[in-house]
Amino acid sequence: MLKVIELAFTCYPVKDMARARKFYEEVLGLKPAMTVGEPGGMQWTEYELGNGTLALGAGPEDWTPRADGCSVGLEVEDFDAAIAHLRSAGVTFRMEPIATPVCRMAFVLDPEGNTVCIHKRNGSSQ
Repeated sequence: MLKVIELAFTCYPVKDMARARKFYEEVLGLKPAMTVGEPGGMQWTEYELGNGTLALGAGPEDWTPRADGCSVGLEVEDFDAAIAHLRSAGVTFRMEPIATPVCRMAFVLDPEGNTVCIHKRNGSSQ
């Protein structure tokens, strides 16, 4: 029997690594922990977030970004400030902010067309 012990990484496929990195680093404020590859070939960028890793991968022809695929939920310190920042940066919202019994969340599109969840658990500050 398989025994999974942790989530190693989550990866979004991208076609234009430079454009994707600009969004994840300049708009979302993530810092790359590792980058490999060259434009036109296989490329990989990793961002360490707490105990997990968010990666961007480019290269395989049949690996395409899509809005209706799996999405990562990024827990933010201040939900309202995060939403205001994304709006001021002109980010496209796929789903406007909503409140649920356990959290507040919104879904945005990265420049490649992948869906990213901006998330804040209830009961934590902000």
